[in-house]
Amino acid sequence: MVLKKKKVIKKKLAKKKTVKKSPAKKRVVKIKQVKKARPKLKTKPKANKPAGKIKEEKLIGVITHYFPHVQAAVIKLKAPLSAGDKIRIKGHTTDFTQVITSMQIEHVNITSAEPGQEIGLLVNSRVRQHDKVSKA
Repeated sequence: MVLKKKKVIKKKLAKKKTVKKSPAKKRVVKIKQVKKARPKLKTKPKANKPAGKIKEEKLIGVITHYFPHVQAAVIKLKAPLSAGDKIRIKGHTTDFTQVITSMQIEHVNITSAEPGQEIGLLVNSRVRQHDKVSKA
């Protein structure tokens, strides 16, 4: 009788173990099947914008410093610039356009500047270092 009880207990334990393991295995199999069954998304080609509406902006310099008390910026030029030109200053938090009214090199007013020079420029809004300056 004792042997029969042990066999019955072992069978019950064996059944419990298999029951616990099998649902977890089924779940894993289902997850793998879902991942494999996903279709790949097709990307649509981007539509080309009409060439007439795009304004090309030529990079003319980079902001190297800003003086907030006089609202002036220092620009390292990569292209020529003159008074009256319309420029766009764009950065991470900056994006505005303005017409150049005043330019200086070492506190002397100038009307035009060449590439490689650093000029002081009055700006309408706050700018930051590494903001890009381009002709609009």
